[in-house]
Amino acid sequence: MKKIYSVGGWVRDHFLREIHHLDLPQGDRDWVVVGATPKEMLALGYQSVGKDFPVFLHPKTHEEYALARLERKVAPGYHGFEFDTAPTVTLEEDLSRRDLTINAMAMADGQLFDPYGGIDDIRHCRLRHVSDAFKEDPVRILRVARFNARFPQFSVADETMTLMQEMVQNGEADALVAERVFQEFRKGLMEKHPSIMIEVLKRCGLWQRLFNRIDVSTTTLKHLDECANQSFSLAERFAVLLANVDSAETLNQFFKALRTPSDIIDLVDLVTRLRTPIQVAQSPESVLNILECGDVLRRPQRFESLLRVLRSTLGLNDDFWLKAMAHMCAVDAGTIARVQQDKSQIPIAIRQARLETIKELMS
Repeated sequence: MKKIYSVGGWVRDHFLREIHHLDLPQGDRDWVVVGATPKEMLALGYQSVGKDFPVFLHPKTHEEYALARLERKVAPGYHGFEFDTAPTVTLEEDLSRRDLTINAMAMADGQLFDPYGGIDDIRHCRLRHVSDAFKEDPVRILRVARFNARFPQFSVADETMTLMQEMVQNGEADALVAERVFQEFRKGLMEKHPSIMIEVLKRCGLWQRLFNRIDVSTTTLKHLDECANQSFSLAERFAVLLANVDSAETLNQFFKALRTPSDIIDLVDLVTRLRTPIQVAQSPESVLNILECGDVLRRPQRFESLLRVLRSTLGLNDDFWLKAMAHMCAVDAGTIARVQQDKSQIPIAIRQARLETIKELMS
């Protein structure tokens, strides 16, 4: 007879609210079904959506219901797992494959099932792996670091840190796929304390293995957390992280290791090119040159992101630059173009008008 349990993050967050009074959003529930077959789920109206193993959508709520499963590592890489979803797989066996004890709890009918001590670890603010199966998926190292950035009052258990260090030293983390590294890294940077994620990755050695030429200072870590408090975008946080990296080769290696999206690369490149000129600009001509290089007419939001990054990392007074940007954008290029008899002089006249309005601002 099948039994349905709520599992994972919803259960964890329920007890984090209850025990530590954390203000956490009510996320979607994940469910695990013990003692059922795919045929039975389909007969009940569930819709099959799982590719690697049976996952079903509830016919009314559309929440995900996964059959209890065991997994075994049979080949390198993310897809190198063999799954067993037989009705005989128990809840405890299903929970045993999860990463951390705080994520390996289940509830049904108001009763908690906690075979691996997740509640005790929540009480003592520990991030502890469930079993040695942890080392079969090196992405879990990044997940631990990300969870620590989300829950800064927690710390990684000594035995878990030792296991992660061994995974890095033994080369087990070398099988990481760039896309999955980026997804976890992206989530970690968007947490309230992204610095903690990087510190955990440094302690276990994965940062050095992946990004050996990126030296993140204590000051940069502080800036990252300040950005989180100010709700910086993902691209802005990446730019803050990399603001002091001068080597194009080092940046390219970093972007390759993460398969970084182009919008992030674009902002980092803009910061790299303009951070020195914008600090030393004193004349109206130099200010106009920077605004033109920043493409403020077509991409004003990107330039505003540049200013936020430089305000965070260099203490730049961005008020002047926002005003200069507004003055430049206020110039009516169409009117200037219409009064020019010599059409070849239109670009020169428009630029001169923009230069004059910046001179007025600086006078």
